[in-house]
Amino acid sequence: MKQKSKNSAPFRSRDGKISDRPAKKNDKPAPPKRGIKSGTRAGRILAEQREAHGIDPRPVKREGGTPKIRMTLFGTHACEAAVMNPTRAMQVIYCTDATENMAYDWVNKARKLGIKRPDPVLLEKQAFDRALPKNTVHQGIGIDAAQLSEVFLPDIMNITIHKKKSVIVLLDQVTDPHNLGAVMRSACAFGADAIIVQSKYAPELNGIVAKTACGATEYLAVVYETNLARAIETLQEQGYFAIALDERGEKTINESQKFDKTLLVLGAEGAGLRPLIREKCDVLVKLPTSGALSSLNVSNAAAVALYAVIS
Repeated sequence: MKQKSKNSAPFRSRDGKISDRPAKKNDKPAPPKRGIKSGTRAGRILAEQREAHGIDPRPVKREGGTPKIRMTLFGTHACEAAVMNPTRAMQVIYCTDATENMAYDWVNKARKLGIKRPDPVLLEKQAFDRALPKNTVHQGIGIDAAQLSEVFLPDIMNITIHKKKSVIVLLDQVTDPHNLGAVMRSACAFGADAIIVQSKYAPELNGIVAKTACGATEYLAVVYETNLARAIETLQEQGYFAIALDERGEKTINESQKFDKTLLVLGAEGAGLRPLIREKCDVLVKLPTSGALSSLNVSNAAAVALYAVIS
C-alpha cells in the first residue's frame, strides 16, 4: 500500500471534492466543516441537491421529541388557587404520577364552576427538575400560566371607598421574593385589601412569590408604585392613617389608637424605612418584643402588626 506523504493534507479541488493527495505549493488547505446556513447561495445549492436526491431539506423531528417545558407557577397551594381563579389564564397544567389525581380533581372542580381548564399533562419528576431552577421545591405540580392583570392604586381606592374598615400594607425596600410572598400570605389571612410595593426594586409576582404566598397571589391585589411617598399622601387624602413600624416608635402597636382605615408601612430588615417614607407616616410604632432578640423578620413582623391593627 502506498504510504501517505508526511506533507499530505486535505485538499479541496475546484469541483468541491476533497482528496488526500500530497499538497502542492499553491494548494489551499480544506476549510473546516461547518453547517451551511439556509438562505445563502451555498444553502440554496445544498437544498437543490437534497431535493434532487429525494431528501427532505426540512429538519427532522425526533421520535418522542417534546417542546421546552415552561412553568410560571409551581407548588400545591399556589397551583390549586390559580386553577380555581377564573381571571387566571393558563396553557398547560403539569403533574407527576403522585399528583395526577389531585390535578384532575382541581380541573374537574373548576370546570363545574364554568372555568375553562386543560387536561393535566403527565411528566417525570426529572422533567420538573430540568424545567425549574435547581433545588426548587415544586411538589410535583406546575403550570404554564399567564401573568395576572396589573392593578393600580385608583383601582384599590375604588374598591375600598365605600368600606367602613380597610387595611392596606405598604412595603419599602423589601426585595426578597420569599419575604414578599410571606407578607402576602399574612395580609390575605388577616383580610388586607392590597399590598403596595416599589416598582423599581420589588420582585415580580413570579413562581417563588406565589409558592411562598400559598395561593394569596390569586386573592390579594399587589400594586407596583414608582413613588411610595406620593402613594402614602394619596391614601391619606382618602382617609387612611399611615402607621409605620419602626424601632424608634414611642408606643407599641397594640398601644396605638385604632383607625377604620389603616395603611401599615414596613421596611426591610437592616435598612428599614427610608427617611422620606418615615416622615410621610402619621405615627411610628414598635412591636412589644421583650426577649433577647428585639427584631423580627419583616414577614413575621407584618403578621403581628396586622393582627394588632385589626383586633
